[in-house]
Amino acid sequence: MPVDADRVGTVVAGPVGYEVGREVLRDFAEATAVGSAPHPAHVDRDAARALGHPDVVAPPTFAAVVAQRAEGGFVLDPASGIDFSRVVHGEQRVRHDRPIVAGDRLSTTVVLESARTMSGNEMVTLRSRIVDDAGSPVATTTSLLVVRAEAAP
Repeated sequence: MPVDADRVGTVVAGPVGYEVGREVLRDFAEATAVGSAPHPAHVDRDAARALGHPDVVAPPTFAAVVAQRAEGGFVLDPASGIDFSRVVHGEQRVRHDRPIVAGDRLSTTVVLESARTMSGNEMVTLRSRIVDDAGSPVATTTSLLVVRAEAAP
């Protein structure tokens, strides 16, 4: 069952809450440092404060973690028409309004931006708007998911 293109432009998941923990940010920073030490502001509160932040700062790509929690509400719902066993991540874009920091309480709402078929594969684009507990914008992510065509029998 393909993704219902009539749902394009509608909210498909959320809002989904996420509380940002210092240890999670440290673990993420260390895991994504690719063989080098992470920036001190990602792992040390004093280093982050010296740069003017209230606490440890998330690496820029951490917004994808927050967004994917919410996107899962749509992607894993059988009514979405997505067979998760055939999904590959095609692209991820992040636009920050401000840095994510430890202690943030974030909420994410997901909109189905587009759904189209290309060479038998479905191309599904989700836009996730992340806001803080005051409703102020924090980041917007755009995820392109490719749902591979079923193999011919």
